[in-house]
Amino acid sequence: MEAKELQNVWKLVKKLRGHEGCPWDKEQNHHSLLPYLIEEVYEVASAVEKGDVEDLKEELGDLLFMVFSYISIAEEKELFQLKEVIDAINHKMIVRHPHVFGDKDLKTSQDVVNHWHKIKDEERKKKKKSIMDNIPRNISALIRAKLVQERASRVGFDWKKAQDAFLKVKEEIKEIEHLLYKSQSREKLQEEIGDLLFAVVNVARLLNIDSEIALRETIEKFIQRFKYIEGKIAEQNKSLHEVTLEEMESLWEESKRI
Repeated sequence: MEAKELQNVWKLVKKLRGHEGCPWDKEQNHHSLLPYLIEEVYEVASAVEKGDVEDLKEELGDLLFMVFSYISIAEEKELFQLKEVIDAINHKMIVRHPHVFGDKDLKTSQDVVNHWHKIKDEERKKKKKSIMDNIPRNISALIRAKLVQERASRVGFDWKKAQDAFLKVKEEIKEIEHLLYKSQSREKLQEEIGDLLFAVVNVARLLNIDSEIALRETIEKFIQRFKYIEGKIAEQNKSLHEVTLEEMESLWEESKRI
């Protein structure tokens, strides 16, 4: 990769936000761009899941542009400079990879991960921060739940095995069942459903299953099966509103066999 190409993107961002640039770009700030930043990250993830190389190339470009936009805004507000961002990440990666840039003996990937967490914990102690600090709020709740659980696990606050964690899932299901037939308090049901989802993420984590990916795959599976129903009904020159639930369920079962 040539530095010239990155410089061209940087100049483009600066021009768009400059005096004679784009009105929309000039109006943006770190907060207003946040929804677009999150959207770009998810679009990169979508391209990876689809295995679409051309789409991935385009979405990574969009994400790079967004990162440069954030840095440009920071420069304008005299918060920090592009050079500081680059120097900081270079320093961080060198410090956290002593087995590559130093003489630390880390033989396995797990050794590297354990050392990485140790360094991060030491950094938090110096800054007097909680291990729960700096977990992003504007990410998928499933991902955030996993991050919270992983950090708690690093200090020993965890289930010993997935089977133990699954007992908590069964407990939460019973509590929801009780509320459905006894109370039906929306606030309490919401709380218990949240507890159930958190418990399910815990089980998945202990089984080395990413709950975010698992749910995304299930959603895609549902969409494809529903599209099968739509297609079959369209072949009959009907709309979804013209068929019964039983007919749709029959087509749903049919879609599973494909």
